[in-house]
Amino acid sequence: MPRVSRSRVIDAPPARVWEVVSDPHHLPRWWPRTVRVEDVRSDAGRPVHWTTVLGTESGTRVRADFRLVDERPPAGLAWAQEVAGTPFERILRSAEVGIGIEPDGEASRVTVSSAERLRGLSRLGSPMMRAAARRRLDEALENLDRALAGGAV
Repeated sequence: MPRVSRSRVIDAPPARVWEVVSDPHHLPRWWPRTVRVEDVRSDAGRPVHWTTVLGTESGTRVRADFRLVDERPPAGLAWAQEVAGTPFERILRSAEVGIGIEPDGEASRVTVSSAERLRGLSRLGSPMMRAAARRRLDEALENLDRALAGGAV
């Protein structure tokens, strides 16, 4: 199972980081390839399910459904992709992203992790999936840093 974690110190207090990473509406600002977020469903005021529209290199749009699986304000959260019955099911058994936020002086140490269980022959591509996940997580942290640099959420 390809598991990857990447960390970065971001010059923003944990509460500001939490405001951005805990709200799916902010994903287009920082999560790679996210064009927009649709159909955000809430429970007790917290987003628990949403659809992310991802842009591919060829310019097509792909929808992916996610659900919140863990939340520990303001220390972190995790979401899982719903793969059953989707085109992703041919490659993935499961995919989950976790985000941890720790104070680091006046800043925050943000750790983003990805765990993907591959299906069938796709398991042979595990090293490539890990490399792609590293690039995606590094880009997410870079984008998050940039999104928070302006001061406004």
